Amino acid sequence: MPTMPAVDEAQIDFETIELLFFAYRDFVSDPDAILAKIGMGRAHHRVVYFVCRQPGMMVTDLLETLQITKQSLARVLKQLIESGYIRQMAGAKDRRERRLYPTLAGRELALALSEPQSRRIARAMNELPPDTRASVKEFLRRMRGRDESLEPIDSDLD
Repeated sequence: MPTMPAVDEAQIDFETIELLFFAYRDFVSDPDAILAKIGMGRAHHRVVYFVCRQPGMMVTDLLETLQITKQSLARVLKQLIESGYIRQMAGAKDRRERRLYPTLAGRELALALSEPQSRRIARAMNELPPDTRASVKEFLRRMRGRDESLEPIDSDLD
């Protein structure tokens, strides 16, 4: 086991970490229940979501967006294509490009998964003043970003 660096516990914001952990757990619970009924998981959700948001995106763009390896994406993408949720087509100008498009079923699935999440967000933001809503979104924007020194994840997306 590698040696872990010494950490000053007093410097760790456990309260916010727990709030984020539980918010994420509950945020994904509704889509997880829908996906479980069709034998899919969070990995499928992420792929369908981003392909629907950016129809025609290249596989390389999806890999960059999700920050994963080709191997991690291959099984999930294959299942979504075989199940009729995603279409993969060669690029019009460069036939080597693999472009991804949602099918009607894929778009319906993405909307069905996003709708309960959108309701949850609306409920949480409903009584917040506009400036606080903007602060929440800014906080989330600032939370983004992966340590560039880390390699892409080479495991399942779930």
